[in-house]
Amino acid sequence: MQVLIIQLQDIITKLSTQWKHGIVLTGTEIKSIRNGKVNLKDSYAVIKNGEVFVYGIHISPYEHGNIQNKDPLRTRKLLLNKREINRLVGMVQQKGYSLVPVSLYFKKNRIKLELGIGKGKKLYDKRREMAKKDAERKIERAMKQIIALILFFV
Repeated sequence: MQVLIIQLQDIITKLSTQWKHGIVLTGTEIKSIRNGKVNLKDSYAVIKNGEVFVYGIHISPYEHGNIQNKDPLRTRKLLLNKREINRLVGMVQQKGYSLVPVSLYFKKNRIKLELGIGKGKKLYDKRREMAKKDAERKIERAMKQIIALILFFV
């Protein structure tokens, strides 16, 4: 069962490779994720002292939780072995590449985080994309107005 997949077209030009890793969570966070109360928007991963940490994942507090509820935006550690971390370090050190969480899902009774490595869009790519979306919106509005006029006169 896949919990959440985010759209990365606005920030990432391509995801060259993707990995699936375990993540350290508490019991109330797992219950909250099962209820679909998780948001991966604006999250990223950083390698510090030979460990990989994810920042910005918002897991809402469990409604029936008590003092066991943790901070929704706390940093969370990914479960990787040394060889995987060294491979990630080599790829991230390339210019402009960053680690981005792509999806969060259940595999058997474990929660896995799919991590992708990608390169950010250039400013001119973002502008081109915005202009394209704006043109599509204008065409859609014009089509709706034409259809409304046709139905009015019929």
